[in-house]
Amino acid sequence: MPRMTLRNILLHPDPRLKKACEPVAEVNAKIRDLANDMLETMYDAPGVGLAGPQVGVLKRIFVIDCAEKDAAPDPMILINPEITWVSEELNTYDEGCLSIPEIYEPVTRPEMVRMSYLDADGKLHEDEFEALHATAVQHELDHLDGILFIDYISKMKREMITNKMKKLKKELARG
Repeated sequence: MPRMTLRNILLHPDPRLKKACEPVAEVNAKIRDLANDMLETMYDAPGVGLAGPQVGVLKRIFVIDCAEKDAAPDPMILINPEITWVSEELNTYDEGCLSIPEIYEPVTRPEMVRMSYLDADGKLHEDEFEALHATAVQHELDHLDGILFIDYISKMKREMITNKMKKLKKELARG
C-alpha cells in the first residue's frame, strides 16, 4: 500500500493558483507519491478532482474520480495532459472547486474532449471524456494553466466571490 499524506488545499485568492505549471520531467516514485497524496486529499475533501497547484505543486498533474456516489472508486491520474480535440456541442454544469469551497456557478464547456496524458507508470494514453468527466478534466487542466472556474463568470460575481473567500481565509486564520 503506498504511503499517503493529506495535503493542505490552497484557497483562492492565492497567487500560486494563478500560475502556469511546468511539465512533469519524469514520472518517478516522487510523482506517484504526489498523485497518491492528491487522491487521498481529494477524497477527504471531498471532491471529484484536484490539480497540483491546489496543493502548492506547480507541476502539470491532476487527479479525478467521477464515479457515482455508491459506485466503486474510479481514480485517474493524468500527468502532462493536453487536449487534442473538442466537440462543437457544449454542456453547462454548475462547477465548484476545492480551492473555492461551497461556491457553485454555471460554466459552459465542450461536451466532449479528447486528451492525451501520461499515467502513473509513465504510459501515454489518449482518451475521450464526456459529460461530467469532460467538465472535470477541462476544469483541472485549467488549473494547470492558472485559470479558475470563476474566470468564466462575470467580473462582478467573481469579485463578490473573491471578497467572500478573503473573509473566509481571515476567519480560518483566526481559528
